Amino acid sequence: MREELVVQEGYVGNEERLLTVLKTSLFFNGDGFAVYDSKGQLVFRFDSYGPRARDKDELVLMDPNGRSLLTLRRKKPSLHQRWEGFRGERRDGDKPVFSVKRSSIIGRARTSVAVEVYDKAGVEYLIEGCFPQRWCKVLNAGKEAVAEIRRKVDPTTSVMLGKEVFWLCVKPGFDSAFAMGLVLALDQMNGEDYFDDRIVEAVVQPAAEDPEIVSPVPV
Repeated sequence: MREELVVQEGYVGNEERLLTVLKTSLFFNGDGFAVYDSKGQLVFRFDSYGPRARDKDELVLMDPNGRSLLTLRRKKPSLHQRWEGFRGERRDGDKPVFSVKRSSIIGRARTSVAVEVYDKAGVEYLIEGCFPQRWCKVLNAGKEAVAEIRRKVDPTTSVMLGKEVFWLCVKPGFDSAFAMGLVLALDQMNGEDYFDDRIVEAVVQPAAEDPEIVSPVPV
């Protein structure tokens, strides 16, 4: 098996994992995500609003209990919108373990994104697709898909939901916390107005089986 970057050992599984990612800050001054597993249990959370909101140049992915799993920090100056990733909560003097940047400063939504892994020769990733449309794949150095972001379909109506709720599919052996960290970086690189995209769209593919989640999902 090809070596992959692991940010948090406890989030690497032997089976494919289908997570539901929900944008939680549609009506707040900030960004937020809640991530659920197939049983409706909260797996990850992230927010940057409220009285204790962090600097927008630093993002912290947390577990359900608020423990910091991964920190992303914007690298300045950077024409490629580079973000650096740290294990846990970043402290002064900590060294990043990876960076995420646009492969080109020309274009935006459909430009590929490169993930450089520090201190691990031969371990690298490329994100291809269009994040604003929730269609993209994370490919490892062997061009194998290790994670995928795609639109979510309501299994009861076969209707594709709005972009504020989508699937994150994580392949066996890949770190779910790392995968969600990449989602946070992509979200910042492709900042958009979510108020303009809360319309359900007709499905263009057969609906996949979708486990029901506990939290209500806006449609």
